[in-house]
Amino acid sequence: MSDLGTADAVLRLLLDGQPRTRAELIERSGLARSTVTGRIEALLESGLVVPSGEAASTGGRPPARFRFNPTARLVLAADVGATHLAVALTDLTGTILQRTTTKLAIAEGPEVVLAAVAEAGHTLLREAGRSPADLAGTGVGLPGPVEHSTGRPNHPPIMPGWDSYDVAGRLRRDLPGPVLVDNDVNIMALGEHATAYPDVEHLLFVKVATGIGAGVISGGRLHRGAQGAAGDIGHIQAPGHTAPCRCGNTGCLEAIASATALAGKLGVRTSQDIVDLVRSGNTAATAEVRQAGREIGTVLAAAVSLLNPSVIVVGGSLAQAGDSLLAGLRETIYARSLPLATTALRIVTSRTGQDAALLGAATLVQHHTLHRTPS
Repeated sequence: MSDLGTADAVLRLLLDGQPRTRAELIERSGLARSTVTGRIEALLESGLVVPSGEAASTGGRPPARFRFNPTARLVLAADVGATHLAVALTDLTGTILQRTTTKLAIAEGPEVVLAAVAEAGHTLLREAGRSPADLAGTGVGLPGPVEHSTGRPNHPPIMPGWDSYDVAGRLRRDLPGPVLVDNDVNIMALGEHATAYPDVEHLLFVKVATGIGAGVISGGRLHRGAQGAAGDIGHIQAPGHTAPCRCGNTGCLEAIASATALAGKLGVRTSQDIVDLVRSGNTAATAEVRQAGREIGTVLAAAVSLLNPSVIVVGGSLAQAGDSLLAGLRETIYARSLPLATTALRIVTSRTGQDAALLGAATLVQHHTLHRTPS
C-alpha cells in the first residue's frame, strides 16, 4: 500500500465502484492530466485499480476506463466479546468472505485471546487461498474502554489482565499491516452506520448484551470522547436502584438491565436463554425484558435531549428479543424527551445484527487505508 499516499485523491473517486475514464477523473478531481495519469499508474501497479474496458468513442481511439478493485487487499476483522471470539476476512468494501466464531472468555487474558485472533486470521487466509502479504490491516473490537490512539484498553471492568496491554503491538508480531483497536460498541456503531445508514448524520447505536453501551455518531463521525469513554451508559446510575455493579459502584444501568442481570432474575444462564423464553411466550421473561427497556430508555432520554439523534439502533444479543425491548425503550424515551427531539426519531433494531462489530472493525481499516482520515 506504499503508493496510496500519492494515489488517494483519484482512488476516492473510484470507491463507488463506477468505472471512469482519465478525462472523467481529471474533470471531477480538478487535478492536472499528468498528475491523474501518474496516480492511475500507481494505483494500477498496486492492484487497487484495474482496467474496465473502454468507453464509447466520440472519434478516434476509445478511451480506457478504470475501476476500483476491492479484492486487491483483504481486511481481518475481529470481534472479541466477553465470552466469544468472531473473526472474519473481508474485502475492501467490507464484504465478508470467510468467518469463524468460537467460544472464548475474555478473562483468559490478552496472550491467549490475541494468539487465537492471529491463528484464526492465518487459517482464514489459507482457506481463501491468500497470503498474509495481502492484508491491508486488522481491526479489533474489545468489550471495554479503549484509548483509540494507542489501541490499549483503559481500565476495562470485565477484562482482567488487559489494562494498558499493547493489543496492536502483540498482533503486529503475527499479522502484517496496521492494527486498529476500539471499543466494541464504537465499532458496532461504525458498522451499522456504514452499512445501513450511510446518509444519517446523527445516530446512536445501543448494545444490550452482557453489558450495556452506546456508540455515538454525530455529524457523520464517530465520537469517542477524551479517554475513549463516550457512550459508556451502562455505568450511569439508574434512578431508584442500588444493586451492586461489577465496576464497584451501585445502581448502574448494567447491574439492573443487562442480559447478565436479567438472567439472574429469571434463573437462566445466557442471553440466548432469555431470548428463547421471550420467543416461547414466557410472560415473566417478556415482562423483565420490557422493564429493562424502560430502564435503559430512562438513561437514553437524557442522551436524546443532549445529542438529538435521528436514529437509535438497538443491537447486541438481547435485541433479538425483539418488540419487548423496543416497546420499553420507546415508552420511556417518548415520555421523557421533548417532542421537538422525538418527532422524527426512529428507534429500531440493528439491520446488521451479529455482523455489526465485524463490519465496523473492517470499516476502521478501510477508512485508514483508503481514505486516510480518522474514523
